[in-house]
Amino acid sequence: MAVIQGKSQEVLKHIKTESIDMVLTSPPYDNLRSYHNCTWNFDIFKEIAKELSRVIKKGGVIVWIVSDATIQGSESGSSFKQALYFKELGLRLHDTMIWNKLNSTYASGIHSVRYTNVFEYMFILSKGRPKTINLIKDKINKTAGKSLIYNTTRMRQIDGKDVRDTLYKKIKITDKFGIRFNIWDICQARGNKIAHKHPAIFPEKLAEDHIITWSNKGDIVLDCFAGSGTNLKMAKKLGRRYVGIELNKEYIDIINKRLKS
Repeated sequence: MAVIQGKSQEVLKHIKTESIDMVLTSPPYDNLRSYHNCTWNFDIFKEIAKELSRVIKKGGVIVWIVSDATIQGSESGSSFKQALYFKELGLRLHDTMIWNKLNSTYASGIHSVRYTNVFEYMFILSKGRPKTINLIKDKINKTAGKSLIYNTTRMRQIDGKDVRDTLYKKIKITDKFGIRFNIWDICQARGNKIAHKHPAIFPEKLAEDHIITWSNKGDIVLDCFAGSGTNLKMAKKLGRRYVGIELNKEYIDIINKRLKS
């Protein structure tokens, strides 16, 4: 387990090929934060994306959490551009998830021209089929204890024809909880005095749920933009090994304090 100071595109070159089980990270969002004047552009992203595609194991998952800046009245679209570039490198776009922040602090006012932005994209990228999928079941199942009848064939065919079949199957729903949706309602991080010295921190619940879903105990979780160390802290708490890369010494001090606590 390690926290390494340096530029991600350089440090990643020293990590062994196909040695990482999971990447959980969030890159700089266009120009929304300066992060002590660090340089960020699409060319640097491509360097990092290539290295992440190399170091991730077969069946490993990259959780890429990102949003867009609005520049001269138009969203940048960087998030989509990055996800598509990962696909060009041969990764699968396993799922496009949404983080619904619930408690946005920048509500649209009377002079706004767009609705309040309360979400970020969470692209789930994988090298082949994910080897670990521990889907969280916490959505209350309203039909628990009831017997339902399902048609065992597709009603609408690929050519548009409506095919009706008399084959039916009776299924009893026994689970109290079902698999949650891919839109996660999680409040933004609040109240951590140490972490809040960083300008953009993750809620621990968000990190925890992704680590549970896409990795197992003993796996190696990498965060190449470690920031305040939330992902590393939750990896440690959940029994995973971790590697963090962070450019700024000030933020590494925050990470180390949180890991020790």
